[in-house]
Amino acid sequence: MSRKVQCVKIKEEMEGLEFAPFPGELGKKVYDTVSKEAWKQWLAQQTILINEYRLSSLDPKARSFLQEEMQKFLFGDGEVEMPQEFKPV
Repeated sequence: MSRKVQCVKIKEEMEGLEFAPFPGELGKKVYDTVSKEAWKQWLAQQTILINEYRLSSLDPKARSFLQEEMQKFLFGDGEVEMPQEFKPV
């Protein structure tokens, strides 16, 4: 039986994540309020950001940037700005 959450991004009751995506308070907040679908959308957005800005997961500044963008994407009031260089296929 899948776990349901009231998704903060999609604004509907949907299937929730199976586990917190990372430790800590923010990980718990994501687990409690973000659906699998919204998390999947974030992962796609994160991939675009990593590729377009050529980010390294080893760089603490890049990790901090991605965490800020994730919070805007999932919990913010609007769409996250796409990199200027991004051209959808």
